[in-house]
Amino acid sequence: MGWNLQLKLKKNARGVMPYAGMVMVECMDVGLTTLSKAAMSRGMSHYVFVFYSNALATLVLLPFSFLLFPRSNRPPLTFSLICRFFFLGLAGITLMQNCVFTGINLSSPTLGSAMSNLVPAFTFILAVISRVEKVDWRSSGSQLRILGSLVSIAGAFVVILYKGPSIGTPPSSPPLHFSTSSNSNSNSLAASNWVLGGLFLAVASISISIWHTLQAATLKKYPIEMIVVSFNSFFGTIQCLVVALILERDPIAWTLKPDLELLSIFYSAVIGSVVTPCVLTWCIHEKGPVFVAMFKPLSIAIAALMGALFLGDTLHLGSVVGAIIIVIGFHGVIWGQSKEERRIKEDDDDDGGVETSAVSIEKAPLLRNHREV
Repeated sequence: MGWNLQLKLKKNARGVMPYAGMVMVECMDVGLTTLSKAAMSRGMSHYVFVFYSNALATLVLLPFSFLLFPRSNRPPLTFSLICRFFFLGLAGITLMQNCVFTGINLSSPTLGSAMSNLVPAFTFILAVISRVEKVDWRSSGSQLRILGSLVSIAGAFVVILYKGPSIGTPPSSPPLHFSTSSNSNSNSLAASNWVLGGLFLAVASISISIWHTLQAATLKKYPIEMIVVSFNSFFGTIQCLVVALILERDPIAWTLKPDLELLSIFYSAVIGSVVTPCVLTWCIHEKGPVFVAMFKPLSIAIAALMGALFLGDTLHLGSVVGAIIIVIGFHGVIWGQSKEERRIKEDDDDDGGVETSAVSIEKAPLLRNHREV
């Protein structure tokens, strides 16, 4: 009896762990954006922040990956692979992270979490344009993905272009809309920063979608993920250094203070670039990518709560309405992808395992988290 009870408890614990792991991942992800926003609000340069955090991650990842995979256990590196690693670093780190932290600095972590749900839609659109993904217009799964992508983009426009009245606090000034002129210079500047921040976050979503597509093609040629991630981080660090040297001319900005700035860099390097990808990989292995993707909208609520508690942010009606629309579109894309995968599997079974021309989630990873680097 005791042995059976112990086995049952272990089985239940293992079943609960993926759920706890995904909640932890979303909390850590939002915690990174909230902590970085707090550090940047104290005057820390986001260009310097991105460089230092990636440099620290590279110092951890690169030696460890080569120790874990010696030359005898890995394929040789070619010039074409090095070029792919360079562009992976450019899209997945340099462009994406600089745009993310610039956008969050101008707006809020809540907007950043809402806009991150655009990644599956943008990835699907890019895969169709580049003919990596073939669309069967008669398939309900393809129709759902197209409709979900359009709905997500419409929700992003709502979040960016309409801020709306604050929620939970009495309005001290007229509601802030992008389409109407403000009576005060501060409100006008806030509106401009909000829109500009949203545009930076949209560019970040597009760049991580490009990274997803390129990463899938690279892993076919070099299937050792740890090495790919390490070189991704290495080239991204060099590129971020060049960007920071060009755009950040103040020498004082490069001096780190042993306070929130150093803590945010350490958190970004260790938690954001090492711990989070490991937990995500384990959850995908246990439950699959659709399970992981379903937790992404949770980050909006976590970001709103953390922003209100630690940053004093105010939640606005436009963010809530736009986030709801984006999440509806997000689930439309995920639902359509699931239906398409089931259809492909059924066709494979009917054809005796013959490959179809459609691309699976592994080939076009629409569902991976945008913070994975």
